[in-house]
Amino acid sequence: MTIIESTIKTSPLGRWYIELTDTSDDSVEPIYCLDVYEYADKIEELGAKYDGDIDVMWSKDDGVTPEQINEVRMQMNAYEAEQEAIKNGESHLADGTPNFNDPANYQDQEA
Repeated sequence: MTIIESTIKTSPLGRWYIELTDTSDDSVEPIYCLDVYEYADKIEELGAKYDGDIDVMWSKDDGVTPEQINEVRMQMNAYEAEQEAIKNGESHLADGTPNFNDPANYQDQEA
């Protein structure tokens, strides 16, 4: 099993980001993700590289605030709820937003 380190960090401007480190390959540069969608894509790519045999280890860097950690958690929860709604073919996401992957939410509109 390959361990992928996911470290929440903060930029000098106070914006959080997630640094991914593949612990099985020292020659690979870290991957920087600015939102949870990018993070999910990169984790999926790394999972495919190792046939899904990965484990994610979370940590935070010094200077990361509790508010930033909470924001990452909230965005992760929203992302997971969105993916679950898409998987289940629900017409709306948990927050009430239409599921735009569902063709029923598109209407023909005349100009």
